[in-house]
Amino acid sequence: MTQTTDDETELAVAIGAAVRTRREAAGLSMRALASSAGISQPFLSHLERGLSMPSMVTIYRLATVLNVAPGELMPSPLGSPSRVAIVRAGSGSPVPVSSRPDAAIGHALLFDRNTSLEVTEYRLEPEVHISEWFQSSGLAAVYLISGSLEVEVEGEGSWQLEAGDFIRHDADLRHRWLLVDKKPAHALLILNHAVAPGTQQRFGG
Repeated sequence: MTQTTDDETELAVAIGAAVRTRREAAGLSMRALASSAGISQPFLSHLERGLSMPSMVTIYRLATVLNVAPGELMPSPLGSPSRVAIVRAGSGSPVPVSSRPDAAIGHALLFDRNTSLEVTEYRLEPEVHISEWFQSSGLAAVYLISGSLEVEVEGEGSWQLEAGDFIRHDADLRHRWLLVDKKPAHALLILNHAVAPGTQQRFGG
């Protein structure tokens, strides 16, 4: 369980309310949702009341069971809807990769219920845990800003990225990141949940 800090309380409350609203709309009991998402019912209770901050892995599991995009469970870091919006450096919504105390923290730059596109920034240090397996709907892409990063896609292979490199893959393939030589890396993760598997041309190139 990831406990909230004072700065995360408002975010945790918003996520909890969104999860509860969509669970009730789906006609699921707390026990049924928790079981299907692979989490405990007490943790889900804490989450819905805004007492615990869910990890990115948990958000994705809940979204899959609720049949919604993960962005529908997160408040937008851009604030109120607008035709132009900006997220200042370091001000994206912080979400841990997993429930481990040493988990890397991603900062959601675009994570909105009104769009299928998600953008999360990761500044990865050698001492943080990032090698969690992920799987979701749509298409995933990684742009490496600095450092080196290994991207492993289960059943497909592993690729080492250097600064300026870009990789894309179907997000329903299990995938994870690994730091290279225990050196820091700075990356952007882009997810488009509206893209069906096998249609990578949506990202161009």
